[in-house]
Amino acid sequence: MKVTAVETFLVEPRWLFLKVSTDEGVTGWGEPVVEGRAETVRAAVHELSELVIGQDPLRVEDLWQVLRRGGFYRGGPVLSSALSGYDHALWDIAGKARGLPVHELLGGPVRDRVRAYSWVGGDRPSGVFDAVAQQVASGFSAVKMNATAEMRPIASPAEAAAVLERAREAREALGPDGELAIDFHGRVSPAMARRLVRMLEEVQPMFVEEPVLPELPAEVLASVVQASTVPIATGERLFSRWEFKPVLDAGVAVVQPDPSHAGGISELRRIGSLAEIYGASIAPHCPLGPISLAASLQVAFTTPNFLIQEQSVGMHYNGTDPTYLVDMAPVRVVDGWIARPTGPGLGVEVDEAAVRRAAEVGHSWRSPIWRHDDGAFAEW
Repeated sequence: MKVTAVETFLVEPRWLFLKVSTDEGVTGWGEPVVEGRAETVRAAVHELSELVIGQDPLRVEDLWQVLRRGGFYRGGPVLSSALSGYDHALWDIAGKARGLPVHELLGGPVRDRVRAYSWVGGDRPSGVFDAVAQQVASGFSAVKMNATAEMRPIASPAEAAAVLERAREAREALGPDGELAIDFHGRVSPAMARRLVRMLEEVQPMFVEEPVLPELPAEVLASVVQASTVPIATGERLFSRWEFKPVLDAGVAVVQPDPSHAGGISELRRIGSLAEIYGASIAPHCPLGPISLAASLQVAFTTPNFLIQEQSVGMHYNGTDPTYLVDMAPVRVVDGWIARPTGPGLGVEVDEAAVRRAAEVGHSWRSPIWRHDDGAFAEW
């Protein structure tokens, strides 16, 4: 079998899909994208195609190594995301060629279903109690919310108290049996992160996510870990196992590699195994489309230290929640759980006609630019 063609599709709301075709008619799909930089990643995907076209797609690991290490400059969000999409597609082909779901090729399932969480509150969180109550009514036992909008390096007592009050509302709606994840989104300074995680101990979060910017030294993250008993999670802006080791050394409880950013299924597996050494869990970051979710689920079902699955249905970025699958059942959340997919490859069938129609429109989604009340740039 040889790869014959590579195509990309820019589709709303902010996604990029990849189709890899072969001379035996078996096709694979992937989702390589950096949110807000989809066109940049698209260029990287097509540049890397010269390393893939004409090659045997079943040599998944060899192609992963070539795509990762075949240039003198490697890694980073753009190249790692391009690699991720190829890895999805190659595993999809490998499973379809053998008539098996990818998780069967990776050693078989270690669980029968995975728990998923839903987002509430939006970028500037509000209406938290009602939003969480609605998710609980629809069957979710776990939700995630942003802690705050933009926050000054040293926030006022009122701003800090508002973070705790929103978390209290969420906890009240969830009850003692529900799980609450709180995302700082890198918006919070180290000093405020240390203060806030101590305050949030009261509501016992499942984890606090990305409490500080990922580019800060690991010692800064370690200081937040040590400031309270709240489990700390991070990883959506880390792109390889080499980048995850320092944060694990810092003591995080949960790693969050993204299947569309961190090297695809192949690297997520390795990051999960690395986390297992530290007694840490893996909760893949996955706020993108159904192909990315399908790839993430293949890892979830074969990884012993998997914790919980993010998914984007109902997320504020999506608008009307577009569907690009013939049947959404393999990735559908029912009463807060996703059943083990049994179809070959990634376990989903892409509605290619719908994808091609959407690609005629495309999108130009960008990350918002925020500013503090004095006009200075603020982290989104």
